Amino acid sequence: MVTGAAGTMGRAVVSFLKEDGLRVVGLDLRGDCVRCDISDASAVRKAIMEIGQVDVLVNNAGILSNHKAEATTPDEWHKVLAANLDGAFYLAREVIPGMKARRWGRIVNTCSLAAKTGGLTAGTAYSASKGALTSLTFSLARELAPFGVTVNGISPSYVKTPMVTEQLTEAQRQALISQIPVGRFCEPEEFAHVVRFLVSPLAGFITGEIVDLNGGLVMD
Repeated sequence: MVTGAAGTMGRAVVSFLKEDGLRVVGLDLRGDCVRCDISDASAVRKAIMEIGQVDVLVNNAGILSNHKAEATTPDEWHKVLAANLDGAFYLAREVIPGMKARRWGRIVNTCSLAAKTGGLTAGTAYSASKGALTSLTFSLARELAPFGVTVNGISPSYVKTPMVTEQLTEAQRQALISQIPVGRFCEPEEFAHVVRFLVSPLAGFITGEIVDLNGGLVMD
């Protein structure tokens, strides 16, 4: 199951996982996907009941907010946290029992460089939501490791999606590229390749890891 499957990164993930022989179900509010508002716990439960067994969950859905603290309204705060954090928790909570029973599973969360930097261009709500998603990744990884279930995150920065091509100005894009050592933005397929690796059987000894995918923008 891949959330945000109608988006640029989601489509790339779905394509790669299908190439690897997985039967993939996409969740989104648009496109040719199972329609589900992941910020609604009851809607998530209904969707999982209809879909059935989920062995691989890729929590990729999310929304961007560029507003800093003073410009962030309570409504925007709750909307961003609901989409970027609550949905991942609700979905994980629903699929965990089956994964534990089968003693195998993979959960991959799309985190963000903003969790480490406080948001170079991203706003307060977005940065906080991704920091919380990183902590959720660690918590689930420790809880589920004894059951053969791995939980990891990918922390990309500036993938070629509408978040970069449409929600940043040209001046912002050029300023960012000048700071990225590899001198370009990340391709969606590069992100999908990391997902492909983390869900593979041979990645079973990796859990609680956040894979940086930022072209050297932040090195640690």
